[in-house]
Amino acid sequence: MTTPGKLDTGSLERRIEGLEIALAHQSEAIEDLNKVMSAQWKLIDGLTRQMTSLIDRVHEAESRTGHGGAAEPPPPHY
Repeated sequence: MTTPGKLDTGSLERRIEGLEIALAHQSEAIEDLNKVMSAQWKLIDGLTRQMTSLIDRVHEAESRTGHGGAAEPPPPHY
């Protein structure tokens, strides 16, 4: 039995061990989240490049056809 104000070394060791285990799990979770976030940024970057390329191609096609993105009149049955 411990006296008030005196720390039980067994209790401290268990607390430290628990903290070390929690820290290890948190470090692993952070690493996993970092990997997922990096993969998502690569995907976003690739999609942004594709979208920019497609927009450029649409603008080029519009300039070749002479429409230039002007609004078309609604169909007669509209």
